[in-house]
Amino acid sequence: MKIKYIVYAILIIGFASLVYYRISQNKAQKEMGGGRGGAGGPGKGPGGKGGGMPPMRVNGVVLQPQPFASKLAVTGSIEANEQVEIRSEISGLVRSISFEEGSSVSKGQVLLKIDDAELRAQIAQAQTKQSLAAENERRANLLLKKEAISQEEYDVARADLKSAQAQTQLIQAQLAKTSIRAPFSGRIGLRAISVGGYLTPQTVVANLVNMNPVKISFSVPEKYSNQVKVNTPINFTVAGSGKVYTATVYAIEPGIEAATRTLQLRARAENPDGTLLPGSFANIELPLSVVENALLVPSEAIIPIQGGKKVFVTENGKAKEVKIETSTRTEKDVLVTAGLAAGDTVLTTGIMTLKAGSPVKVKIAAGQPK
Repeated sequence: MKIKYIVYAILIIGFASLVYYRISQNKAQKEMGGGRGGAGGPGKGPGGKGGGMPPMRVNGVVLQPQPFASKLAVTGSIEANEQVEIRSEISGLVRSISFEEGSSVSKGQVLLKIDDAELRAQIAQAQTKQSLAAENERRANLLLKKEAISQEEYDVARADLKSAQAQTQLIQAQLAKTSIRAPFSGRIGLRAISVGGYLTPQTVVANLVNMNPVKISFSVPEKYSNQVKVNTPINFTVAGSGKVYTATVYAIEPGIEAATRTLQLRARAENPDGTLLPGSFANIELPLSVVENALLVPSEAIIPIQGGKKVFVTENGKAKEVKIETSTRTEKDVLVTAGLAAGDTVLTTGIMTLKAGSPVKVKIAAGQPK
């Protein structure tokens, strides 16, 4: 039993000696580090003053005032200048079709003809009655002058003539509706009827579209409503084409849409070759205003915080937090309206690990003053 206790005692003494040795070594190392930095010369700690960390290497940009054309990127829809579904006002059999699907037609051109045999018979009958009424009115007028009939009898004859004339005009109007004409010039689409088919006012014959010019309808957020004006030129692109088209704003809705809090605008663009198709989406670039001495900060330098945004700038070799206010955003930059001044160096890398007061060594972007 004594041997067992002796072994335990030796193990405990050995473990205590090892712990004491490690504590002594750590204390000695700390004292040596403090001694190197105490003189204040090249023997300072690894991080510089007081044994701090070395400066963090970061990139930055020096803010320079520059002209900035504020632009708003929105999406819109291309619409036809004029578009209508061709329908008939009366019912009847289609006797002829005078257009080719997908072709261009002129205003007033006859597109199709409805059978008018019955109406022609009615117009002949109405014209005969009108001629008879006109003769009766002429005779009654002669008799009235001779005082052979009363004024009342003449008025009846004249009323019969007027009624006959009205009936003739009514049938003529119905007869004119048997010829369906293009209300404006444009391109006609696919027809939905054939010769011999029975046409009703509910049947759509085809779509007629005027695509030169085209209209571009789009909306802007309410906060930009006082910056948009009629006759403002815009640029836009469509899917599947790298071409940049131009248009001009010609109409603005007089009020804000309450449901979306947006303002509706409409622009007009020339389309002589018909490449812009109604119904297509348009990516629109709308110019708003020009700022002469704008300060633009790279978007990656901005950190969202509660109640606003902030950036890090360098001051006396250390990082400094600055709260900023911003306006328009582009693909790469953000327009800063408050918080920064020309000449400030804004840090663009390492910002998520930086803290206020951290030493930094800044590498200025190429082409900027150092």
